[in-house]
Amino acid sequence: MGQHGAESEQDRIEIRVVEESGLTDWGKAVQTGFMSPMGDGDLELRKAYFDPGRTLGAYHRGRCVGTFRSMDRELTVPGGATVAADAITNVTVAATHRRRGLLTRMMTQDLAAAAERGDSVAILIAAEYRIYGRYGFGPATQHKGYTVDKLRAGEVRVPAEAEGGSFELLSMEEWAKVGPELHDRFRRTQPGAINRPPVVWRTRTGELQGSDKSWKEPLVVLHRDASGRPAGMLSYTVADEWPNMITKGALKVRDHIAVDRGAAAALWRYALNVDWIDRVEISNIAPDDPLPLLLDDPRACADGGDSSADYMWLRVLDAPAAFGARSYAAPGRVVLQVSDQLGYVDGRWALEAAADGTGALTRVEDTDAAEEADLAMDVRELGTLYLSSDSVTRLHAAGLVRELREGGAARADALLRTDFRPWCPDGF
Repeated sequence: MGQHGAESEQDRIEIRVVEESGLTDWGKAVQTGFMSPMGDGDLELRKAYFDPGRTLGAYHRGRCVGTFRSMDRELTVPGGATVAADAITNVTVAATHRRRGLLTRMMTQDLAAAAERGDSVAILIAAEYRIYGRYGFGPATQHKGYTVDKLRAGEVRVPAEAEGGSFELLSMEEWAKVGPELHDRFRRTQPGAINRPPVVWRTRTGELQGSDKSWKEPLVVLHRDASGRPAGMLSYTVADEWPNMITKGALKVRDHIAVDRGAAAALWRYALNVDWIDRVEISNIAPDDPLPLLLDDPRACADGGDSSADYMWLRVLDAPAAFGARSYAAPGRVVLQVSDQLGYVDGRWALEAAADGTGALTRVEDTDAAEEADLAMDVRELGTLYLSSDSVTRLHAAGLVRELREGGAARADALLRTDFRPWCPDGF
């Protein structure tokens, strides 16, 4: 601090856009922020993911002490439409510079840029639960982890229409050709899923690896439907365990995607029929996936891995665009009073859905007559409700949503209900 308490030029922490030439130091800060050795900052990987203008750094005395990066993603919403999402990642603040407002400065700068671009929402995966709510993010998807006992599971129930399909093992080169188109069809059927740009496929197939070289080539099986069209794929590794020459290996699922329930079930049957394994370990599966009920003995499918946890968090930036893109379960109207400290969604909003499943969110102040609100909530809860990850009545019971008019929570749930909760199978 200077003589009069003002911050000196030397001690001022600057937030600036990182150019490609600065990725080495920035990458080293990311590594140490996640408690890993600096190395070369994973420079090759950073360059491959680099998007000009989307990488931020906090600099103090010439050293990078905070990192932040965002990228374009498409997010699938209920009904199958997609919205533009600002996907935030690589968020760190050095242990030496915590509690100086660096995250707030980087976050507000990025969200302002995202809103100016016209992104409907921002998304991230929260390493710590209590950090991101103050920026308007709420948990918007969940995932489960399962361990399936192969010997107890018995047969897997597969719909008759999927019985005529076939399987083939793919090389990494073949996966790189077939995978993107198949994933693109899958993610448009799954609310909460995001697209995979080409650079993501480069990392999945091993063409692009981090400096730790920890990538291990998976086995990849493609399922084709009866017409021969790709309908699903499973990538996995196998951990060999041979105590006393008895096979007790684990098939560890990395990727399981399918365009329909039949293909999904066929791939689970394939996994549970692989030789030399006694269990299938799944670290990320949709919270409502019917897998346990497909087995002769559902008790063979036990919680495992990370079990049940929140995964992707969401912040609404353009409320009319976001809520106008998704579908609704029933016609009706509900008025929401939303608090947003950053101002993007602050105010009173009327959500109205038609019988055909379309809907719109409009400011009540813009209508001819003011209208009493049914519910009051923070923008955090709006983010949770946007993809229907949770119910309004459950949030109300937890004190996270206030009911201003009797029955408001039930009326809102009637509009927002979905058959299955959203799921995001991809990290970013």
